[in-house]
Amino acid sequence: MEHELQGKPEKKNNTRLIIIAVVILIVGFFAIRTWYIAQHHESTDNAQLDATITSVRSAVGGFVKEVRFKDNQMVKKGDTLAIIDNKDYLAKVMQARAMLQSAEAQSGVSRSNAQAATQTASASTQNSSALQANINAASARLTRASKEIDRVEKMFGQGAATQQQLDAVRSEYQTARAQHEAAQRQYKAAVAQSGSTQTSARAQKEQIGVSNALVMQRNAELQLAESQLENTVIIAPFDGLVSKKAVEIGQLVQTGQPVCSEVEIADLWVTANFKETQLERLRVGQKARITLDAFEDLDLTGSIESIGGATGARFSLLPPDNATGNFVKVTQRVPIRINLDKADTKGFTLTPGLSASVDVEIE
Repeated sequence: MEHELQGKPEKKNNTRLIIIAVVILIVGFFAIRTWYIAQHHESTDNAQLDATITSVRSAVGGFVKEVRFKDNQMVKKGDTLAIIDNKDYLAKVMQARAMLQSAEAQSGVSRSNAQAATQTASASTQNSSALQANINAASARLTRASKEIDRVEKMFGQGAATQQQLDAVRSEYQTARAQHEAAQRQYKAAVAQSGSTQTSARAQKEQIGVSNALVMQRNAELQLAESQLENTVIIAPFDGLVSKKAVEIGQLVQTGQPVCSEVEIADLWVTANFKETQLERLRVGQKARITLDAFEDLDLTGSIESIGGATGARFSLLPPDNATGNFVKVTQRVPIRINLDKADTKGFTLTPGLSASVDVEIE
């Protein structure tokens, strides 16, 4: 009996020692595992899914004629979402086309007028040249008549010519001088007319430039009217899901008014906000494992694409200014974009804003 009583405490002590040893081994294992993970991983639970979210707006104003989508509906790029009544815009296009045709016709008239004015100026210049030749001929006749009168006057003084001959050469001289003066007057008038026609021709040529500029203006007005007409049909900018429907049939929408928001579901990424003390070990290209709070059974992988250019606080509407008031040092967070690898996500509804946990493997 005494041996049995002595054996029981020894067995209890041995069992207690074994339990303590096992506990120490387990704690040691998890401590070493935690230390190893901490040395080769950086993690954060301040992360969420992100995607491109575009506010689809009306580019023109008017009454809504048709709405072809429902809230939270999947659409393809180019699908018609809504149609605005286009009667006024059709009229503007027709008006712009008529004004363009009028401007083109006026441009043609300007070119014809310029061509006619150029021909008139050329003819006037040729006429001036012809009149210059007449002046030269009249000048030659006047010179010849002047010499002839000098010769006959000398002969008349010597008695070798009669009074009738002297009167004849004097009359010839007067006629030649009158013709010379008339030719000069005609030439001056022709020169003045030539200058006027040339000025008119230059003005007509400049009018061509004005007409061409007007054609360009009318063409731009037509393109603007056609663009406005085209914008009466509001289309989806990309494949995605439309939400926040803000338009109904018969509603008057203004230019720039939101119609809905579209989310590009096919292109999701994760924005992870790591502490500034973790940045030293993070690099672009490092692999990451993502777990979503909404779907714990869904394991996603990806890699760091880029590191934010500033902390999240600096991008806020009212960034903190540490130079004013009392300063309290707060650990800042930097947004890091993580691209997701392709994965089978059927049966899971992934939407921007879902909370996530990110674990980055440090190389």
